Amino acid sequence: MYAVIESCGKQYKVAEGDVVFFEKLDTEEGKKVTFDKVVLVSDEGKVQVGNPYVKSMKVEGKVVAHGKGKKIIVFKMKPKKNYRRKQGHRQPYTKVEITAIKSTARKTTKTEKVEEKAEA
Repeated sequence: MYAVIESCGKQYKVAEGDVVFFEKLDTEEGKKVTFDKVVLVSDEGKVQVGNPYVKSMKVEGKVVAHGKGKKIIVFKMKPKKNYRRKQGHRQPYTKVEITAIKSTARKTTKTEKVEEKAEA
């Protein structure tokens, strides 16, 4: 079972047990995080596609760590004009372990179904 979720302006394909690097999230380490914007869910060949999101589905995860990515160099230059600019950047990230892909739809029990039939 896997899901495609939308977070931080990007889409991520996740499954239970995966460790995913998101852009910096405002959640402390060790806390749970819930992603409600589920675009697609695939379960044993059954595919649900949202319009734009799949209702009654959510993905839960646990924040493992925060950190900074590898340094990149931004270098601008205009030849023959003596224009050179060098700048470095390290993108902050949040490491999240996906714990569950759940359906939030309320499941009816057998007794509720019997009561509904009795009322009708």
